[in-house]
Amino acid sequence: MKQICRMDEWKVIEDKLHPGDNRLAESLMSIGNGQMGMRGNFEETYSGDTHQGTYVGGIYYPDKTRVGWWKNGYPEYFAKVLNAPNVTGVRVFADDEELDLHTWKVHEFKRELNMKHGYLYREFDVTSPEGKHIKGKVTRFFSIIDASIIAIKYEVTSEDFEGKITFQPYMDGDVRNEDANYDEDFWMPVHHEADKEQAVLTMRTRKTEFDVSAAMTNQLVGQETKVEDVVNKEEYVDQKHTASIKPGGKVSFYKYVAVTTSRYFNKNELADEAKKQVAKAADSGFTFLFKQQMEAWERRWNHADVTIGGDTSAQQGIRYNIFQLYNTYTGEDALLNIGPKGFTGEKYGGSTYWDTEAYCLPFYLGTADSSIARNLLIYRYRHLEKAKENAAKLGMEGALYPMVTMNGEESHNEWEITFEEIHRNGAIAHAIWNYVNYTGDTSYLPEYGFEVLAEISRYWASRVNYNPRKGKYIILGVTGPNEYENNVNNNWHTNRMAAWTLEYTLSVALYLERNHQKRFVELKSKLGLKEDDFDHWKDIIEHMYYPVDEQLGVYLQQDGFLDKDLIRVADLDEKHLPLNQNWSWDRILRSCFIKQADVLQSMYFLNHRFTLEEKKNNFDFYEPMTVHESSLSPCVHSIIAAEIGYEEKAYEMYLRTARLDLDNYNNDTEDGLHITSMAGSWLSIVHGFAGMRVEKGELHFKPFIPKAWGDYSFKINFRGHLIKVSVNHQQVVITQEEGSDFAIFINGEEKQLPAEGNITI
Repeated sequence: MKQICRMDEWKVIEDKLHPGDNRLAESLMSIGNGQMGMRGNFEETYSGDTHQGTYVGGIYYPDKTRVGWWKNGYPEYFAKVLNAPNVTGVRVFADDEELDLHTWKVHEFKRELNMKHGYLYREFDVTSPEGKHIKGKVTRFFSIIDASIIAIKYEVTSEDFEGKITFQPYMDGDVRNEDANYDEDFWMPVHHEADKEQAVLTMRTRKTEFDVSAAMTNQLVGQETKVEDVVNKEEYVDQKHTASIKPGGKVSFYKYVAVTTSRYFNKNELADEAKKQVAKAADSGFTFLFKQQMEAWERRWNHADVTIGGDTSAQQGIRYNIFQLYNTYTGEDALLNIGPKGFTGEKYGGSTYWDTEAYCLPFYLGTADSSIARNLLIYRYRHLEKAKENAAKLGMEGALYPMVTMNGEESHNEWEITFEEIHRNGAIAHAIWNYVNYTGDTSYLPEYGFEVLAEISRYWASRVNYNPRKGKYIILGVTGPNEYENNVNNNWHTNRMAAWTLEYTLSVALYLERNHQKRFVELKSKLGLKEDDFDHWKDIIEHMYYPVDEQLGVYLQQDGFLDKDLIRVADLDEKHLPLNQNWSWDRILRSCFIKQADVLQSMYFLNHRFTLEEKKNNFDFYEPMTVHESSLSPCVHSIIAAEIGYEEKAYEMYLRTARLDLDNYNNDTEDGLHITSMAGSWLSIVHGFAGMRVEKGELHFKPFIPKAWGDYSFKINFRGHLIKVSVNHQQVVITQEEGSDFAIFINGEEKQLPAEGNITI
């Protein structure tokens, strides 16, 4: 753990410059608007350790898979999110000395992420090597009103310096990915122009040929201001603005940027569109745009906020995670998804994982309009044909959704993930059930859902083996959610989700047959489904094999799990942790240690299928061996711990998921935030502490409050109702802010919640 920012309920504040941990700070200070984003880099030059990163949604490069021994079925490429052109750069000079916080003497420094109003702020007090003493204040935001706009205000005040201040705003297309091989260049120049009013740079990605245009307009307010020079090169444009300054004087510089891409506009119109948008932004002015930004974030928080009284650490954690989730995905574009690092780094390629369905979809179901979650499902529907191609490459029928993707094709090049971590199919099927169960939107099933479910079910039916000696169907050679075991037989979670998917698909088929008969006939014909398919699926459900140990009373993670040396994490010397940074992969695979929830993942997904005793027995057995080295692990453990009455453990796991990045738990935040796992902190409170469940279309709560908190509250959207849940040590108050009278259940007891009224327990 490492904490470099101080506690604050609405801000993340770095009170001094941390040169040795600057990359960590840059990750923590990341901002975005759902369409693009960037790390918390400085606008001006910084010659110290930095990871300069700007990322644009949906812009990627297919990096050719290269392995020594090619295996049939390998993905052709690894999808790589591209570090986009640097459009926020501003070089700053005091006379001829260039401002650089690495080489100048820093007297005071503060970098502050304001989550309430959606902006990044910096201030510094520095002296140059030649003795020029100045102060700076910088504000930057990515507009959530107009997602193409970035606005920057850069103020410089002189303490004892008289002379010339120069601002040299630039846009640089000659950028590299940190994970590039041999300093590869992924961008080609297309168009550039610059004059004293505007500058435009258009770059094109190699292979995928996405075009990105950025236009900038700049304004300098001060004494004797002028534009002295313009640079107009193939991959670089800038302007040089100067002003005179005296001790006690101030100059203010404004940079407006518009970013447009060929995902939304014709390539021939791209540069003109960027120029038009940036001109509109500049005409509006920084003050107006900034006020719009603050008001828009306040409206967003009015629905999405979670309040916690008496625990600033917990409060900061949940707000930070909600803030970063909405920086990454807002749902307006159904072609975008939620990369594990969002717009904060290059690791994991910026691609879509099963994390979206397993963790993020419930967050958006509760905090946003149901169309947002629907778009996440439609994203997968649009990739169905690619998923069928993926299954066929592996010799299977039906659809195997990719573990990692940008466009529906599998783009992960580790065999134990690509070939074996097939439980992702179960997460996608479960997401359809989750959406319909929560929203009541059964229209999704005949329109999109059944096709996906049927093809996933076909895959499972072709992937199982029938073992006549056991009289059971088995699934061989898989990797479960616990990636610290590879190529195992009968991973309990995989087998369980496979059978459940078949069961749910059959129930949807019956629903369609009874309620949408014409559409059901069309779908059966389109998919080539026969009664023999349904009969085979029923047989698999009835005879699926599940490894279990009756003596211990637990479901076994896989057939050979009890052959391992069973050791608790608490009995390991701390020098071994984290295992993935200290042990060989061979040693990890042979150990009993668990990266993340596996058996317990099923108990979270299919919560209603298991008794409290089953949950408790399996939690008691597996959690002590879990190292939580996946960011996705703590929240599942927190939710189940809350359900079985382990309140202290639930709170411990909540803090771990809420502050995973803020406290750098796994020593890996410097390369980007863990965006998809951030939904886990919301789940831990709403599904865990508040015990929220939807059963047969009815809303249930079973709340408790951690001892460290004075109170907590949150809002959820549910089937046309906006509900606020407030919990303290004396009572639970549930208030309906929008919607008509309806029934809810609290601790199993039915209550009528009136329109614009409340219930107090």
